[in-house]
Amino acid sequence: MTVTSLSTARFVELCRTLVAQRPLVHCLTNEVVQAITANVLLASGASPAMVVANDEAGDFASIASSVLINLGTPYPERLQAMRSAIDACQKKGTPWVLDPVAAGVLPWRDRIIKELAALKPTVIRANASEVLAMAGMGHGGHGVDSTDSSRAALVAAQHLATQTQSIVAVTGEEDYVTDGNRTIAIAGGHALATLVVGTGCSLSALVAAFLSIDNNALEATAAAMTLAKRAQEKAISQTQSPGSFRTAYIDALFELTHGAAQ
Repeated sequence: MTVTSLSTARFVELCRTLVAQRPLVHCLTNEVVQAITANVLLASGASPAMVVANDEAGDFASIASSVLINLGTPYPERLQAMRSAIDACQKKGTPWVLDPVAAGVLPWRDRIIKELAALKPTVIRANASEVLAMAGMGHGGHGVDSTDSSRAALVAAQHLATQTQSIVAVTGEEDYVTDGNRTIAIAGGHALATLVVGTGCSLSALVAAFLSIDNNALEATAAAMTLAKRAQEKAISQTQSPGSFRTAYIDALFELTHGAAQ
């Protein structure tokens, strides 16, 4: 199976569109990463919202440009809100992203992930160990951290994409985005990003933002992941420490997308 890359021209086009359209991204995400998720979306040109009450989540999802479902800290009340939001997405045709945090680690969580994956998310964005576990080819990672390489999970990602009829985006030293037939690889980035809480979860929100601006979900997802890799590279040129890297990363997202828009 051929692995291709996203052209620079297409990446720039999608960044310009993101800034021009400023999509409203409804984030049902975990409490640990809400702040960085909002900041990543704002810096990149999108508009974040965290409407989490079950009485509101479905209604808000119906007016949002896209929705993120992140299972980092699931509990019954939040799951009700997530299901309401997904139902609204299905009725309105709104793109949504499933981030199956810690798939393969805990049985209750795995049952929820399996249930939500069956609802055909537009994109499943996960690390290598999570993808392997969801595809039935692995047993999860070290808590929320991957213990497998993205390359080792590529076949699993392709299988999972075919099985769920979703785009699957697997992150690692090299990222892969696949629909089961076509696969796009994204190299680059920096390992220091793994020492900043929320870079992965906020990437899923960034994927949701890009999904809302273009009908090609595969390329839109690849653009979001390319943006994150390039911002990491830009950030590491400014600092070698995780605390300042977080700030430099957010600044780099702004500079890259808004620079493309000029």
